[in-house]
Amino acid sequence: MSRTRVFLSMSVALLAALSSSLSLAQTASSGSAYPDKPVRLIITVPPGGASDFVARTLSERFGKELGTTILVENKAGANGTIASALVARAAPDGYTLLQSGISTHGIGPYFYESLPYAPFKDLISIGAIAEFPIILTVNAQLPVQSVKDLIALAKTKQLSFASAGTGSAPHLSGELFKTETNVNMVHVPYKGSAPAVVDVASGQVDMMFDGIPALAPHIKSGKLRPIAAVSLKRNSQMPDLPTFTELGYPSMIASVWYGLMAPAGTPQAIIDKVNAAMNKTLAVPELQKKLEDGGAIVMPGTPKEFEAFYLKDYARWGEVIKKAGISTKQ
Repeated sequence: MSRTRVFLSMSVALLAALSSSLSLAQTASSGSAYPDKPVRLIITVPPGGASDFVARTLSERFGKELGTTILVENKAGANGTIASALVARAAPDGYTLLQSGISTHGIGPYFYESLPYAPFKDLISIGAIAEFPIILTVNAQLPVQSVKDLIALAKTKQLSFASAGTGSAPHLSGELFKTETNVNMVHVPYKGSAPAVVDVASGQVDMMFDGIPALAPHIKSGKLRPIAAVSLKRNSQMPDLPTFTELGYPSMIASVWYGLMAPAGTPQAIIDKVNAAMNKTLAVPELQKKLEDGGAIVMPGTPKEFEAFYLKDYARWGEVIKKAGISTKQ
């Protein structure tokens, strides 16, 4: 073969390779071939509780809207940092997503001086899902019927409150309650809402702040008694339950919220496709009703809107932690 023919053959091969690489890059950036395999949705808590309820309620229809199967995986521990680190280190291809929340991007970052990832750089916004106003419940055997009764009892004996983990919204709600009412209580942290509420229902811990999904089964069974809602307005699922605001504690406002995030570097076309699929899922009437019946308020929107929401919440909780003098050392 002549040198000219060899050169031409090598040039054709090189051009073909470059064309193939360019085609793959264009496909990735456009998201046109995505998804062509199941998507892992990582959640930060064990089975049970509001986060698990949200993910499993939406996963089937969400997968249908996205055109694939959604595999929900529970990666509990360290107040969401284990799950967050897993997703932050994952390939930015849209196949590993995080169901983030107040524990990962609202309160939690204040409680860890050293993380194996940067919460606001290594994970990027896809969109919000829903929020759950928090309520306060006590073990049904505790001799209190109101916030006034609870404060009076707390001044005569040492009471305890459970939470989904140090730095979680239920924890900070309890700490805020202590500050606002000038009572002292012992915090008992757990790895998620599910094991915490079991111990409150059995009487091993006196009370707990959390979203309705984690508490409702034990309220219905009579093992927990709702005392007040930590929200501006009364919850539609418990219209007779007064809010702390009504009772004279306007700073007692908190909610547990959830959204979707992806590893930094995920193509914008994929982010937009996942966002559109989730918004369509949240618009399905029967799913919306199921979430609302569980005490949720759905939060469809854009990636930018979700980012603005959680950055504002993060700043707010920083002010609360500072004002209350809460130790964030782990």
